[in-house]
Amino acid sequence: MGTIVIQDMEFYAFHGHYREEQIVGNRFLVDLEIETDMERAGASDKLEDATDYQVAFRSVKAEMEKKSYLLEHIARRILDALYVNLPGIIRATVRIRKMNPPLGGNIGSVGVTMSR
Repeated sequence: MGTIVIQDMEFYAFHGHYREEQIVGNRFLVDLEIETDMERAGASDKLEDATDYQVAFRSVKAEMEKKSYLLEHIARRILDALYVNLPGIIRATVRIRKMNPPLGGNIGSVGVTMSR
């Protein structure tokens, strides 16, 4: 058993409750933690025995390209996609942060973390 960690995947996307957010867009950072059995890949040193990071990234990218109102909705869709596209996942955690959110003050980011 082991954990794959992919941090700070950056996307410019058009998510948000307010109309302006869906027009202007914003920067988002996404982190993944994927628990999987790494024994076979560790022994064979072959990509076909491993959980493919590229598949994980493409799954996240595809979901980030779809407009949504809520970060929670995006997180759920990302988890759904990971479980469809990466057989053998034991547990996955996704963290999504919206940078400089329009909350009326100087705020670095807001975010959600969801696991399944």
